[in-house]
Amino acid sequence: MWTSGSMSSAKSWLGLGMSLYFWGLMDLTTPVLSGAPTPPGKLEAFLSDKPQPHPRTKRSWVWNQFFVLEEYTGTDPLYVGKLHSDMDRGDGSIKYILSGEGAGVVFTIDDTTGDIHAIQRLDREERAQYTLRAQALDRRTGRPMEPESEFIIKIQDINDNEPKFLDGPYVATVPEMSPVGTSVIQVTATDADDPTYGNSARVVYSILQGQPYFSVDSKTGVIRTALMNMDREAKEYYEVIIQAKDMGGQLGGLAGTTAVNITLSDVNDNPPRFPQKHYQMSVLESAPVSSTVGRVFAKDLDEGINAEMKYTIVDGDGADAFDISTDPNFQVGIITVKKPLSFERKKSYTLKVEGANPHVELRFLSLGPFQDTATVHISVEDVDEPPVFDPGVHFVEVPEDVAIGTTIQVISAKDPDVTNNSIRYSIDRSSDPGRFFYVDITTGALMTARPLDREEFSWHNITVLAMEMNNPSQVGSVPVTIKVLDVNDNAPEFPRFYEAFVCENAKAGQLIQTVSAVDQDDPRNGQHFYYSLAPEAANNPNFTVRDNQDNTARILTRRSGFRQQEQSVFYLPILIADGGQPALSSTGTLTIQVCGCDDGGHVLSCSPEAYVLPVSLSRGALIAILACVFVLLVLVLLMLSLRRHRKRPYTLDDDENVHENIVRYDDEGGGEQDTEAFDIAAMWQPREAQAELLPEIQSLSRRVPQPRAAGTSAHSYVLAKLYEADMDLWAAPFDSLQTYVFEGDGSAAGSLSSLQSATSDSEQSFDFLTDWGPRFRKLAELYGASEGPAPR
Repeated sequence: MWTSGSMSSAKSWLGLGMSLYFWGLMDLTTPVLSGAPTPPGKLEAFLSDKPQPHPRTKRSWVWNQFFVLEEYTGTDPLYVGKLHSDMDRGDGSIKYILSGEGAGVVFTIDDTTGDIHAIQRLDREERAQYTLRAQALDRRTGRPMEPESEFIIKIQDINDNEPKFLDGPYVATVPEMSPVGTSVIQVTATDADDPTYGNSARVVYSILQGQPYFSVDSKTGVIRTALMNMDREAKEYYEVIIQAKDMGGQLGGLAGTTAVNITLSDVNDNPPRFPQKHYQMSVLESAPVSSTVGRVFAKDLDEGINAEMKYTIVDGDGADAFDISTDPNFQVGIITVKKPLSFERKKSYTLKVEGANPHVELRFLSLGPFQDTATVHISVEDVDEPPVFDPGVHFVEVPEDVAIGTTIQVISAKDPDVTNNSIRYSIDRSSDPGRFFYVDITTGALMTARPLDREEFSWHNITVLAMEMNNPSQVGSVPVTIKVLDVNDNAPEFPRFYEAFVCENAKAGQLIQTVSAVDQDDPRNGQHFYYSLAPEAANNPNFTVRDNQDNTARILTRRSGFRQQEQSVFYLPILIADGGQPALSSTGTLTIQVCGCDDGGHVLSCSPEAYVLPVSLSRGALIAILACVFVLLVLVLLMLSLRRHRKRPYTLDDDENVHENIVRYDDEGGGEQDTEAFDIAAMWQPREAQAELLPEIQSLSRRVPQPRAAGTSAHSYVLAKLYEADMDLWAAPFDSLQTYVFEGDGSAAGSLSSLQSATSDSEQSFDFLTDWGPRFRKLAELYGASEGPAPR
């Protein structure tokens, strides 16, 4: 029978006694510590009034568990208890061994006496109990003297752990202006000591920092507001220190602290206010729609959704010209242009702008109103604007036979500025690469500069430009669409070469061909062609033409009895006329071959005789003929090649004389765009221009066909001459008409022409080149009078 020894304290003895008392109630045939089941009926017999006989002899008391205090700090091993077997007579024949949790490491046993000691410091928070097994062996034979028994060593707690806030530090938020007692957050501290033993784990909360703003519940750890009307705008962040103390807060208890960072969240308790009541802004009249004019700002001490602002224009004369929107990032009001502005129409505007909170809390309405207004004065600044065309687009229809220089439309523009500068007109040449049109530089009269042909270009899309004289950078433009109307200027003709055949056995009135025609014109009522024999073939005895009245015609035979031997081919001229005003016509020729046909009208042969190779001509002779032809062809090509490489003699015929013409100008022309090279104002009046024309111009004009009455202005005359020069491949490249009475004698530099210089009485002197510096030294040596040795 196992028995236990003394414990390490009175409390251990008490616990051991209670354990021994309980286990002593049962008569065990095997040790209780081995985990064997309790014999049935023993406990019921003990509890009953009748005594129960025991089948075995009652054995000694047995132990179950030991108790030992944690955190022993002595130098000697801590005595835990003693194990003893009834079979141990103290002669050392029994050997005790210990196994299980911590055996040999934490706990040791004297194998002779059975004393158990702890050789390491015990910590209940690390391990609260150990389960071990004991065994009594015969020291001599090693045979078990007792069954293996199991027992428990429990670690008793002492207050060696302070409370800890495992979730700290804490972060909490509470709305500003909250009532007193509003819950903010709950903090929780844990104590590692045994909560079932004494007050070691009983925690009490208190506040060390954060009064008088906050308080804490001593039992639950709930933090609440303790001061009313806490304003975020005055103070937003608070640091609260909470203490948790064990032993119920009594003296000697251990304590732990944590920090709670509390932020006051915003509520809409501040109305918006404009820091300035009057704003002064300016905007250019050329500012595009939706461009920014300026910004206004209503200050709100709140933040987030409570500081959101909505700006509106509530009054003023600029509500239709300007708009206002809210920048969601900075909560400013952005004033933008709503429609095009004009300094000439209105120079200033006044706006009354309101800024208001869209989200308002009812409990703070007494702090309002939650909107404010400000006045904005906007000045429109004048800018130099380009000319404006009225209307903004032009559509013109012009017949294709209009004379050169005819005015087809007057394009007008005006300067929208107050200064009303003069305007000069031109054509964007990229829109009129063929230069079919010309616009008068001052009046904007659009005229034709070349003949129009609807069949070549039926539409012209040009751009007319208007430029201010004082500011050439200001250019306005207008699109002009020109539709060229059709006139009957193209005669109808056959669409292809017609070739027909007639059989030798053909009858009179037989159809041999159906013909049609095409016309490049496009009359509104459609084409209508008329067919007949040409006048020179009006009495043709062989064939006739029948108009089908559907723009086609039939060619019929007038007789029979055609013979190839008599005439193998007939040429029939056919007159084709259109229905235009005036009517145009052309003559087409139909080629008709006479062929031999079978009875069904199928062609057998259209050749009057057969050309066959003579029988006597052999194949060898044919090859010889072809070889001779090839040799002759090679010789001809060789001669042509030699002539091509022959150099031409350096001789000049009378027709190839080169004349050098140098003309002196007092000004420089700039082409058609040049408006300052010469004054053409006098030419705008036809009668005055005719009177002031020089004799040279008058003589020249006799060779130019005069335009019709619609274009008898000087512009028409100049444009006609320009077109004539453009069409003349041998004309000088002049684009303006000027006359010069003399050349050379009036110039300060003298005449630069080399004409007749070779016939002068004296040699020309170049001695002055020596005075022109080192750069002209070589020329002076070559052409000047040299007194030294000849240059090498």
